[in-house]
Amino acid sequence: MFNDPEINNWKTKGSYIKSIESRDNFIFTQALGKPSASPDKTLLLLHGFPESSFSYHLVAHGLLGRFDRIILFDFPGYGLSDKPKKGYSYSLLKQADVALEVWKHYGVTGGHLLAHDMGDSVATELIAREVEQSLPDWFSDGFQSYTLTNGSMVLKFAKLRIIQKLLLTRVGWLIAKLASKRVFEHQVRSANGEAPLDQQEIDRLWTMNIHNDGRSITHHTIKYLLDRKLYEEKRWLPALSNTKLPVHLCWGDKDNVAKVEMAHYLKKEICPKAQLTIMDGVGHFGQLGSPQKWLSSVLAYYNNKEVS
Repeated sequence: MFNDPEINNWKTKGSYIKSIESRDNFIFTQALGKPSASPDKTLLLLHGFPESSFSYHLVAHGLLGRFDRIILFDFPGYGLSDKPKKGYSYSLLKQADVALEVWKHYGVTGGHLLAHDMGDSVATELIAREVEQSLPDWFSDGFQSYTLTNGSMVLKFAKLRIIQKLLLTRVGWLIAKLASKRVFEHQVRSANGEAPLDQQEIDRLWTMNIHNDGRSITHHTIKYLLDRKLYEEKRWLPALSNTKLPVHLCWGDKDNVAKVEMAHYLKKEICPKAQLTIMDGVGHFGQLGSPQKWLSSVLAYYNNKEVS
């Protein structure tokens, strides 16, 4: 049990599945709404780093006002899911496999995909599979649209925090071991930029981060940035350019990591047909810091009859 009743409530509403893709580790999942929902009324959520599905707890109810079903889960190494310390790569390609495994478990055959931060890169791997027609046969109705929010999808524009850079060095294991809540809070506030972020939500991010000794593997989970370097230009951004499905870039303009210039670049150079929404005064963790503005911006796109 946690000291925070909201986290306890979140955990109680969820369930665990044993994941073959993550070497028989258990994945925390939530399936909200009607199991019979059609793909166009199904929303598939992917969270970021160093977060979990709980990052959507302030907006999940509002999203259910538009969708009949929402599927959330914690990636291996995050939140309430198992956090393997040895022998697991935390590759974004593997995380994409886990996402598909979760959706298959719940009988999902398609849906709208919404992602944040690290989840954006997992999403672009899934977009690449859609473009190359390598998604599994059971996902027969496919993705309906893609919404990408505040993630460092173009590394040349990303302003990584100091601790992110240190975790990628050979002493990353030591940095992970010694990282304190005070350092964590400073990095979160710095990333969020000049936007509000309630202390309670930072405390909750920390709680989920250290749960099940998660802090000790941060130097492993951060290595998703290496996948971005490897696949960004040759696979993920070309896929974003080539998909024929609707794309929504929904960006808070106060983000200090995935800066708003990134969203403008993606719109101009990568996917000009995408709809671009700039959320004024919203930081990196928009769904936590400015949930109502984030929710209204996201829903305004989904309520457009082109993707309804």
